[in-house]
Amino acid sequence: MLDRALVDSLFPADLPEVDHWERRYPPRPVPEGAWVTRLGPSPTGFVHIGGIYVAMLDKDLAHRTGGRFLVRIEDTDQAREVEGALAQFARAFEYFGTQPDEDDGNGDYGPYRQSQRSEIYLSHARELLRRGLAYLCFATEEELAENRRLQMERKVPTGYYGGWALWRDRDEADVRAELEAGRPYVVRFRSPGEIGARVEFDDAIRGRLSAEDNYNDVVIIKSSANEVRLPTYHFAHAVDDHLMRVNLVIRGEEWLPSVPMHRQLFTALGFEIPTYAHIALLQKQIPGGKRKLSKRKDPEAGVDHYIAAGYPAEAVLYYLRGLANGRLAEQPLPEALAAPLNLAECGGAGPLVDLVKLEDISADYIATLSGEQILPRLATWAAEFDPELADVLGADRDLALAALAVEREGVDNPRKDLRKWSDFRGAYGFFFPRLFEPVRAGDERLGALPEQLVRDFAAAFVADYRDSDDSQEWFGQIRDLAARFGFAPNAKEYKKNPEGYPGSIREASQLIRVALTGSTRSPDLFSMARTLGRDEILRRVGALAG
Repeated sequence: MLDRALVDSLFPADLPEVDHWERRYPPRPVPEGAWVTRLGPSPTGFVHIGGIYVAMLDKDLAHRTGGRFLVRIEDTDQAREVEGALAQFARAFEYFGTQPDEDDGNGDYGPYRQSQRSEIYLSHARELLRRGLAYLCFATEEELAENRRLQMERKVPTGYYGGWALWRDRDEADVRAELEAGRPYVVRFRSPGEIGARVEFDDAIRGRLSAEDNYNDVVIIKSSANEVRLPTYHFAHAVDDHLMRVNLVIRGEEWLPSVPMHRQLFTALGFEIPTYAHIALLQKQIPGGKRKLSKRKDPEAGVDHYIAAGYPAEAVLYYLRGLANGRLAEQPLPEALAAPLNLAECGGAGPLVDLVKLEDISADYIATLSGEQILPRLATWAAEFDPELADVLGADRDLALAALAVEREGVDNPRKDLRKWSDFRGAYGFFFPRLFEPVRAGDERLGALPEQLVRDFAAAFVADYRDSDDSQEWFGQIRDLAARFGFAPNAKEYKKNPEGYPGSIREASQLIRVALTGSTRSPDLFSMARTLGRDEILRRVGALAG
């Protein structure tokens, strides 16, 4: 153990004692049994959909018990920080309604950015050094690499421990000599663990677990050569979870091997160990099996994928809740969103993220909304991701509502061609003259119909067109023209003698459908025509005749 005066000389003279921080961050005034949860994203990348999955659990469990949910930015690895990451975090939390109760702009237990809490970590590191539970390590990169080479050569566990911990038990004189020489150092935790020892602990999802205890003397404060002395994640999270009074930590199963080390740190610091809940990682189905959903490989892993595509937040949250607690996937969406989440029901196997299933859920949800409910949400999305569409919607709100009403409102089985807001242009864009490019004779969407026949048919339709509120009367115009231009009265007759007709009434109807929509598939032709109006119908069909 180093002399206290030597230890204190390494830190600012006015550095507060650890008791100061206990008074600054007292126990929270929350009900007994309340959960205080946290999410700790790192700005080294954008939010993974798994981050929203965890935030959903964090917020639900905290609020249902009268607790608090906070977001703490874990930015101690500043060299890898991605520009714009913090803004993306805020956008993602707002979109999915997982905003924290406390964050860097709101809360009494901040600052909520680890890079702004260095004084707190140094106070606790100093205390561990005073008590001999941490030590200064001057090992160079070359020495650490040689250590690892020898360990591998001798087939012993790699790491910095026991006799391989070069500075664990060095004389104080050696430490003073290095300090006087200005050599950079790190602060390492003196692990009480031994090789082969095991530790048991409880996990709120997985129950009682047994794991190899930590025996490595991990770094807790990074190199003194840095201008700002920052902690490693392991040390910072222990100090922060205690002082922010977090008592439930929900995180991915990749952190399970770190639990023994984290427990050691909490114990050495004199802190109560929080309850841990390690969720299974979201998976993706691939040929031959499945793998972890990866932001590097899978666009759907990133939260921005869902925001940019315009998936309604309710549909995504309903889907994620069903992945967390399977019973909720069988409930109607409103009930499932209101139901409590249960950690014990979170399985140990990674749930599969299936975009096809999500799109079905999203289409079902949107089908329950009225045009008046859809339009403002669609406009908000378009303002950011499709400005031209946003302008069109703003300029002709009535047409947008009329288009959304076709085969959706007042029917038993409404159309489900809107799965997300980005589908609107493809499914409904043809209603808007500014978004529609007239079809010309010879277009492949018209099939094999001769170009001259198309022109003549279109010209005759325009010349004799009659507006009508009666669907049978309106369709009668197409039937009459079809007979006049030699189309078979039905598909059966056409099939009997395909050489004797240019097509059936179906092909004649498709000619008008393609002229009006640009597609061979569309909503009910009569309903659509009534929404477009006489002038627009004549303009579009007339383009075929030109």
